[in-house]
Amino acid sequence: MIAELGLALLWIAAALACLSLVAGTLFLRGGSKDLAGLVRPASVAQGVLTATAFGLLIALFVRSDMSVELVARNSNSLKPMIFKIAGTWGNHEGSMLLWLMILSLSGALIAIFERRLREDTLIATLAAQAALSLGFFAFLLFSSNPFNRLPVAPPDGQGLNPLLQDIGLAFHPPTLYVGYVGLSVAFSFAVGALITREIGPAFARAMRPWVLGSWIFLTLGITAGSYWAYYELGWGGWWFWDPVENVSLIPWLAGAALLHSVAVTATRNALRAWTVMLAVIGFSMSMVGTFIVRSGLLTSVHSFAVDPERGTFLLALMAIYIGGALLLFALRAGTVAEGKKFALLSREGSLVINNLLLTTILALVLLGTLYPIVAEAMGEKISVGPPYYNKVAGPLALILCLVMVAGPLLSWRKDDGKKLWSRLPLAIFAGAAVLFALILFGGKVGILPLLGMTVAGVVAVASLAPLWGRNLRRTPLPTWGMVVAHFGVAVCLAGMGAESAFIKERLVAAAPGDVIKVGDFAVKFVGVKPLAGPNYTAIEGTLVATTSSGSSFTLRPEARTFPGLMGTAPTETNEAALLTRPGGQLYAVLGQPVTSDDGTADRYQIRLWWKPLVWWIWLGGALIAIGASLSLLGRAQLLAIWRSARARKRQERFAP
Repeated sequence: MIAELGLALLWIAAALACLSLVAGTLFLRGGSKDLAGLVRPASVAQGVLTATAFGLLIALFVRSDMSVELVARNSNSLKPMIFKIAGTWGNHEGSMLLWLMILSLSGALIAIFERRLREDTLIATLAAQAALSLGFFAFLLFSSNPFNRLPVAPPDGQGLNPLLQDIGLAFHPPTLYVGYVGLSVAFSFAVGALITREIGPAFARAMRPWVLGSWIFLTLGITAGSYWAYYELGWGGWWFWDPVENVSLIPWLAGAALLHSVAVTATRNALRAWTVMLAVIGFSMSMVGTFIVRSGLLTSVHSFAVDPERGTFLLALMAIYIGGALLLFALRAGTVAEGKKFALLSREGSLVINNLLLTTILALVLLGTLYPIVAEAMGEKISVGPPYYNKVAGPLALILCLVMVAGPLLSWRKDDGKKLWSRLPLAIFAGAAVLFALILFGGKVGILPLLGMTVAGVVAVASLAPLWGRNLRRTPLPTWGMVVAHFGVAVCLAGMGAESAFIKERLVAAAPGDVIKVGDFAVKFVGVKPLAGPNYTAIEGTLVATTSSGSSFTLRPEARTFPGLMGTAPTETNEAALLTRPGGQLYAVLGQPVTSDDGTADRYQIRLWWKPLVWWIWLGGALIAIGASLSLLGRAQLLAIWRSARARKRQERFAP
């Protein structure tokens, strides 16, 4: 009955989405105010019902109900509980229901809390959100039903992909999806404002917390996904320019541009067209990514193997939503004034350059991702790998960081170049010091890592400049947020540059007792032993790493084998062992046994990396998210103060 109840709740929620859309449309076309009164409660009820349906799907996975096709294909009774729960969204249908649940709950939150917009703009926004939900309800109910029953329940399930049986699955997809769907809210706000022609500071202030919140979750999701792939896949890299990594990066770039643009619209009543267009582009890139991952167009470690019919359904939704929004923007373009004027050398001007660079990088990454797909459709196989992305996106990213340094130091509307130059000497000195130190003591360093670490020095010092001369206790939280986020960019950039420039790697076939030199470590291979996990068997290696100072550390990498279930083949994975030190990480992988002439396995492949400052990459990502969170908290405080003052004035007005 749980599956049938979950399916029934989805149908009712879909009907409520339809009600919100129809009632909102009729109201906007001159209908009764009673119609507007239906939209808010319908949006809230839709969110509650969809969340309940998702909770029921989790219950089916927890109970290991193999009569449900999705559970039988993606779980089994032997899995640890955390992977049973996380397995709910570790598949196509479950992840799409997670997407839809977040989308519906977002609409409910708008209906409950948003009070700054005019009523007609709010209703238009909720109607646009309902239209998005309705399309995905149709996709689930007609093409990807997560509650489908099997005629005969198997004795046990096929299990979850072993690469997904990691705590990262519990964190990475939900955070990314919150980020993606947050951009859908910005899209709905933009569509609502275009419909009612209310494009100005009030619209931007209502949209800004959603954009900021979604960008925080996208940052956390991408950072967590990078670290998950780093230690789980055993390849030793933190970013592979995998197509699915790219389609998560592209919305993040659009969100970063939108975040800066909406701030200018909210505070200076400028860049209105930029804000609307970037809101459309941000959600469009989320849709494009969803289509690429789930259409079967590409093969990736991350992608879901699904049939092209589902891809066609998503393509139709994408055409309707993106095409409709672009058509509406074209029809309303004449009414979207740019607002107040500003000089190129101003904070607004720097943000325009910032947005141009972000959208250019976005376009280049999107081109590199889609071009092989288009070429293959025309009968030609082409591979676009890291060299392309590093060469085209790397230099632009460094220029972007330098523009980011200048922006907060400029005045609004117009500034003087001499004043800007006078604010930068310490940052320039820091960059020069890093550059000379690398040239003199760094050995042979590639040009891009060299420039990256130099720019990191400039950004690290310049990011603190907005605090100079201030009373730190009275500095607003949004200013602290900007400082922390920009400093996080410097930390991340330094980690990327140091890892790329100074990485050391050794691949050997080692026998017990052998010592391998890598970086500052002498690593002794002690031996291997069998290990039984909760739903796998493994060979565990023991390595003892000793530094030049005499400190010793033990690492235990594993080579795991997951048994084949219900006719599937066994799967082998590597579990890397990591030793984190202040100067970097020692990364160890246990490979295949090497057999001697008599057929015995007396040696094992051992792969070791010394990665200087690599953990700074994820520390920087965390600092960026923390900075954005401080900014969001500061905006919430300002909103609370504004509402309190407005309530006080209202009381004074009606006081006897």
